[in-house]
Amino acid sequence: MLEAGKLYIGTSRTPDDKPAKGEYLDLRLANRHGLITGATGTGKTVTLQVLAEGFSQAGVPVFCADIKGDLSGIAAKGEPKDFLLKRAGEIGLDPYEFEAFPAILWDLYGEKGHRIRATVSEMGPLLLARLMDASEAQEGVLAIAFKIADEGGLQLLDLKDLQALLTYMSEHASELSARYGLISKASLGSIQRALLVLEGQGADQFFGEPALAIADLMRVDARGRGLVSVLAADRLMMNPRLYGTFLLWLLSELFEELPEIGDPEKPRLVFFFDEAHLLFKDAPRVLLERVEQVVRLIRSKGVGVYFVTQNPLDVPETVLAQLGNRVQHALRAYTPREQKAVKTAAETFRPNPDFDCAEAITTLGTGEALVSTLEGKGAPSMVQRTLIRPPSGRVGPISEEERRALLSSSGMGALYDRDVDRESAYEILTERAARAQEQVQAEKAAREAEAAPPKGRWTLPGFGDRQEEETPAQKPRRAGYQRETVAEAAMKSIARSVASSLGQALVRGILGSLKR
Repeated sequence: MLEAGKLYIGTSRTPDDKPAKGEYLDLRLANRHGLITGATGTGKTVTLQVLAEGFSQAGVPVFCADIKGDLSGIAAKGEPKDFLLKRAGEIGLDPYEFEAFPAILWDLYGEKGHRIRATVSEMGPLLLARLMDASEAQEGVLAIAFKIADEGGLQLLDLKDLQALLTYMSEHASELSARYGLISKASLGSIQRALLVLEGQGADQFFGEPALAIADLMRVDARGRGLVSVLAADRLMMNPRLYGTFLLWLLSELFEELPEIGDPEKPRLVFFFDEAHLLFKDAPRVLLERVEQVVRLIRSKGVGVYFVTQNPLDVPETVLAQLGNRVQHALRAYTPREQKAVKTAAETFRPNPDFDCAEAITTLGTGEALVSTLEGKGAPSMVQRTLIRPPSGRVGPISEEERRALLSSSGMGALYDRDVDRESAYEILTERAARAQEQVQAEKAAREAEAAPPKGRWTLPGFGDRQEEETPAQKPRRAGYQRETVAEAAMKSIARSVASSLGQALVRGILGSLKR
């Protein structure tokens, strides 16, 4: 699977008068990113598994999403099935050995893997706005909310923290608008309703603590093999916007946390972004520009990003141009859009005089692909029609018993399979409101005690009986006087705390996530 710093992908088909040629991915150039495309059922998932196994064997940690549940099989030893043995014979893979690879299972919902979470503060306003499909005005209000929280030391860990802050902003929209710009109560209301929808979709299980530590995705086992982090995404795909936003947040965290290392001998981590069209579909221009920037710069931190999708047109041209390692499975070419996709895919390869690339794309068999990887000083190799090697791990999902055993032995359960709810914005706001209420009640009681007349009736000689004077509660309130409400007192206290913290705002990166 490995040969002198190269990952074996498969063997190319050549004319009869030429010998078969192995196709490899140079690990020194694997952080230059890649693209795996092809129609449903053409073998993209197996190709992803083959690459993940190769990277793991080379000591490179891998992160990938398991859309259909099949990728969990990488954690189990493969079985000598007929179609696998046939492919091994066709490409001359001898010996063809089976083995299990070290893997960690993750799941946002904690059902098929260890819980994986992020805090609202880490997500940032840009990605959260994307998650809620917020309008431009709502995105602006969210940005103000995060600025207030960052400057005031109000940690936004989960959705109830953000709800508490939005309530404060709604009650003091006029004062805050004078400082930060217009804060529309209508926009605040829309955001609050969107948060309720997110809760109903299960996003509240994702936001909170303990948040994922990036270092836990970058481990190797005792044999020096990179751990393969497999995210269970079959249920997550029911909410495609949450899926796309989560993976983009993870990519952003890698970019912000990892130091610059230039071009290493092999990547520090390879990140497979399956169903990549969900990232770019209906994304605002500003987000696309920042994604392009992250993809361009993250290679210098030793991270290779591989997009997996059906159609190369799913990826914007500015991003597509940065994906140097290509594996193209078969595409259909019945509709004008499909024909355009075939033409686009063919034009991105360095031509091979032995065959017509566009024609080959429509006639590739299952498990066969056009392959072009970077070589030498980073120039793409001539495209080759290639039979992809069979994987060494199991093709298909692991059993529930195997899953439970893997979860219990990973060591991640003690870190992530418990909820932590420490003091954050919600608790701080609630506590300050309670203290303010106690203060108001104490001041009210003091005023009433000071103004209270003697009890009972009293007389003066010669004047007969006289009623006791009216109490302050019976007297009409003076014009212009209005007692400060409990909420107002609490929120003014919060506002003073925020104001006193100016200049201590947290620093956010390209995609709005926190810089470390």
